[in-house]
Amino acid sequence: MLFTEAEDPAVTFVTRAETLRRHAGQVALPGGAVDPTDGSAFATALREAKEEIGLEPSRVSLIGELPALWVPASRYDVTTVVATWPGDHELWAADPAETGAVHNFSVSDLASPSTRVTAQHPRGYRGPAFVLDDTFIWGLTAHLVDWVLDLAGWARPWDHGRVVDIPERFLRD
Repeated sequence: MLFTEAEDPAVTFVTRAETLRRHAGQVALPGGAVDPTDGSAFATALREAKEEIGLEPSRVSLIGELPALWVPASRYDVTTVVATWPGDHELWAADPAETGAVHNFSVSDLASPSTRVTAQHPRGYRGPAFVLDDTFIWGLTAHLVDWVLDLAGWARPWDHGRVVDIPERFLRD
């Protein structure tokens, strides 16, 4: 999870390319699978950030790693690396085959009760979600953001009873 270095930091998200086999068009945090040569979760995060959003590794400062989470839907262990970068230039979809768009949303917007909802999946899943502009963040990404907002003391009370169906364009597996 990549934060800008600012009084009200922003978190960087990507919209996954429409051509991907899995989770096409969904909003995610930059990242991906470990390559054998990476050596660490931080090295993987740096490589993926360079590939997906054009961020130079030398611009990134490690804060730490969250404990690994097993994600049953994808059958992967996911380690979230938390880091900062100066936020002094635009990021872009460096590899259009992977990344459709790059978004930065401020922590204050992410924590705002007005952007928080409970996502409802047609197959029964319910979980935290964020609605920002025309972007719907749900699933693992929303759980991770929710977790970090809590850990950092940024979370604000919100209405968990405000349930929103996941928009069709964000549902693709």
